[in-house]
Amino acid sequence: MDPKVLAFIVVPIVAATPLASIFLVPLVWRTIGSILGWYVCRKTEGRRAQIVELMEGDVRRHSERTRQPSSTTTSNSSSGEESDGWENVDATGVGTASNGEKGEEEWDGIVGFFHPFCNAGGGGERVLWAAVRATQQRWPKAKCVIYTGDHDASKDDILARVENRFNIQLHPPTVNFLYLSTRHWVLASTWPHFTLAGQSIGSIIMAWDAFSLLVPDVFVDTMGYAFALGLCKFLFRDVPTGAYVHYPTISTDMLDSLNPESAVGSQGVNAGQGVGHRGAVKRAYWNLFAKIYSLMGASVDVVMTNSTWTQAHIQKLWGPLRSQSQKTNNPIVVVYPPVAVSEMEQEIEVSPASESKREKVLLYLAQFRPEKNHQLILQSFAEFIKTGTEAAKDAKLVLIGSVRDDHDSKRVYKLRLLVNELHIRDRVEFHLDASWPDILEWLRKASVGVNGMWNEHFGIGVVEYQAAGLIAVVHNSGGPKLDIVVDVDGEPTGFHATKSTEFAQGFEKALSLPNPSAVRLRARKSAKRFTEEEFAKRWTAQMEALVAMRKKNVRVGAGKK
Repeated sequence: MDPKVLAFIVVPIVAATPLASIFLVPLVWRTIGSILGWYVCRKTEGRRAQIVELMEGDVRRHSERTRQPSSTTTSNSSSGEESDGWENVDATGVGTASNGEKGEEEWDGIVGFFHPFCNAGGGGERVLWAAVRATQQRWPKAKCVIYTGDHDASKDDILARVENRFNIQLHPPTVNFLYLSTRHWVLASTWPHFTLAGQSIGSIIMAWDAFSLLVPDVFVDTMGYAFALGLCKFLFRDVPTGAYVHYPTISTDMLDSLNPESAVGSQGVNAGQGVGHRGAVKRAYWNLFAKIYSLMGASVDVVMTNSTWTQAHIQKLWGPLRSQSQKTNNPIVVVYPPVAVSEMEQEIEVSPASESKREKVLLYLAQFRPEKNHQLILQSFAEFIKTGTEAAKDAKLVLIGSVRDDHDSKRVYKLRLLVNELHIRDRVEFHLDASWPDILEWLRKASVGVNGMWNEHFGIGVVEYQAAGLIAVVHNSGGPKLDIVVDVDGEPTGFHATKSTEFAQGFEKALSLPNPSAVRLRARKSAKRFTEEEFAKRWTAQMEALVAMRKKNVRVGAGKK
């Protein structure tokens, strides 16, 4: 080859290749995303217009149906009746983050809530529906669209369950449901191996399904699918994204739990599995996944976590990359989940006089999922009963939770078998998919609230215990330890435990207190930090940021045309 060609052409090209790739590869990647996003937007324009027209028609019909002569309205008001529960909810609007006034009605965009299991009836669903209600109150003209895979439930069915299960009333005309056909891709049963990666890939498939139905103006994930948010930002750079993180998909505690010699090596469903060749592969796989998960989190515009425990772990994983990005400089904030504290204060008396109405009931409110560790509580309760103490005499354990699918049903069946094996069948009750009034009744008469999950991200059920005046015996980790069951006025509000023997001792202590009403009152005082009103204010403040981003992006986009 000619030395001049080599010196002046080949060598510079080879030398410049790494530098060029640094700029070209991201540019090509963004271009591909923009082209795909443009295609999806064009494809769904007609459906978007149809959905908007349908919802606006529902609003008009609802207004006409509820509009009555003043005399009739006065009559209804005097009798304490309303034609629609939404008016009562709307009247308590949380207002803007800046002035406390009720929000202006200027924004009428579409907020897409990504919650494929919206009809599950758990604590995560309470967050979703409280968030929808707060959004409706702040922006009455906004359209709230929920992407769900609950094909077996209609809009009316879902909203009826929301009111029955959580006592949350929504404004139906501005709520719509888009049904996903790909939810099975995020089920653990679909990915028997490499489940974390498989479910994350599944969430991308499901998010593509969602965007193929409708591209929202603001996209919010309330279930923890960070990869869905990453896909949104890849396709639609002008669509602000928000994440409400209940629990990190992977955490440093999970990584540490693989090592049997670590402080958490005996905790969690993967405890001690990092040994040997197979364990080395698992450690490498989890570490690689954590890096990709961090990359997805760095792209999210607004990040909310449900507890200080979750915040610390998300900050550790997502924080470094987010701090390097100029476009994601919003801090990761804690927005405690909403709990019906005010309602419980009205419905459930907590005083020395009400102590006689309490029974020796230990209550566990939790979905029947494996991580909730119902086995630990059953074994602990069996040990407690075997002590034969006065506190254990006539004590009863009540398990209340929702059943999402056949896997949960089989899990409940196995728990019933365990109850028989432990010879405590006459001391344990199961209540599946209980209504909110039934749950209130149990909270009213129970004495102790139990939580057995290791590193519970927050623990809405534990706050419900406290608001109802129950004495909590919870796992010594996560949100229940750091945020909820903490001292008030220098005195305890409950007990922490890790092993079955410690839980049994906690049950004994909780049922043997000389002055239980004093502890109950402290617990209720502690619960005031987690009201629905406080959640609405904090949620609205973060949504304000997302809506402002959307308005800015629209103005910039209009300026370029």
